[in-house]
Amino acid sequence: MTIQTSICPRCGKPSEEGFCPECRAADVRLLTCEPHVTTVYCPVCESQKRGKTWSDLQMPHVDRITELAVSAVSIHEDAKDIRITVRSEDIASNRTACTVEVEASLYGVPVRETCSTEIRWQKESCDRCSRISGGYYEGIVQVRATGRKINAYEREVAASLAQQVEESLQQSGDRFSFISDLEDAKDGVDITVGTQHLGQDIARAITGALGGRFTTHPKLVGEKEGKALYRVTYSIRLPFYQKGDVVVSRGNYFEVREIDGQRLRVFDLAAGVARTLTEDEVERLLGNVREAESALVVFTQPGVVGLMDPKTYRTRELNTVPWTFPIEGQPIRVLRDEEQDRLVIVG
Repeated sequence: MTIQTSICPRCGKPSEEGFCPECRAADVRLLTCEPHVTTVYCPVCESQKRGKTWSDLQMPHVDRITELAVSAVSIHEDAKDIRITVRSEDIASNRTACTVEVEASLYGVPVRETCSTEIRWQKESCDRCSRISGGYYEGIVQVRATGRKINAYEREVAASLAQQVEESLQQSGDRFSFISDLEDAKDGVDITVGTQHLGQDIARAITGALGGRFTTHPKLVGEKEGKALYRVTYSIRLPFYQKGDVVVSRGNYFEVREIDGQRLRVFDLAAGVARTLTEDEVERLLGNVREAESALVVFTQPGVVGLMDPKTYRTRELNTVPWTFPIEGQPIRVLRDEEQDRLVIVG
């Protein structure tokens, strides 16, 4: 090894080749910062615009600041073991000042530098919110019942399922699958949707949970770029009977479990077995198990159970049913048959 290659020509320290690591690191700028970085977001739904694409990816505000500040920084390509710290301060409603500190190893020498940048927050209505505010829609899901008005429970289930389907599609990246209106109509619920895909999935979810069937009714509303534009009405008809209804047939009580056209798959509340009834075999509707009252079990004997009537507080004797196991001092659910002045055990 010669003197020229073993000594740093600047500081005289030993060096394998040319300048020593310390002098090489001193001549290099570790990082530079762009003076500012602009980000576009929707003030309504807080989606972010990345390039020309809107994204629903949500992250904590402090993480978004860090991401944007780091995007404004260029770090020397020879730096290793990089550690970045960002400190920020809001200096206006649409501006955030950031100080970026970088610690790294440069040619084996520990170095640290800071630089400053500014984040400029720009508001812009996103593509989805623009459609919603402009009244755009591709379909309406109409929920009605056969021979009756839908009840509060069915309204709640329909609305909840519609919102769950909307959230699921948007999380999968379908930004235009939005519900722009969910309205309680006189006889049911009307759900206005941004895409036919969403309307179809909502109709399937509601009929899957509540029974019934739906039909589609497309209507031509115009043309765009040579393609016909349709709006579709998804007409849901819930059955007259619903899951959980307790019906009377030939003096016996049955709980409806499934509805298949005009046939009811029921549970015999006396025998504890599954059966099938046609709608013509049903004499009357007693109520729904969701409306059941709690009756206290006063005593149990072979074949007989004593219940305290929750309305009169008198003890009533009922025949035991094989699918329940009443315990003295514990409640059991019953429906009241006013016509027969009888309590019916439903679970």
